[in-house]
Amino acid sequence: MSARWVKLPNGNIIDANRIAYVSKPDSYPSMDGDGNDRVEYAVTFGSGFTRDTWMTVTGSKEEIAALIRQLVGAAG
Repeated sequence: MSARWVKLPNGNIIDANRIAYVSKPDSYPSMDGDGNDRVEYAVTFGSGFTRDTWMTVTGSKEEIAALIRQLVGAAG
């Protein structure tokens, strides 16, 4: 199976075919650099079922939604 590369909001790139676990997206209150309130979103995914292979990615609602669509193959 060929690699299906996905770019994360932080700029890193992963092979989506290696993902074995994707969590439900979560939101939490945050503050930007200017002190303004905002909502951040996060999703945890991993290339295995042991916790040492899991990664949590944070970003805007749009960034996390696009990432999940790419991970599950909904985006062409």
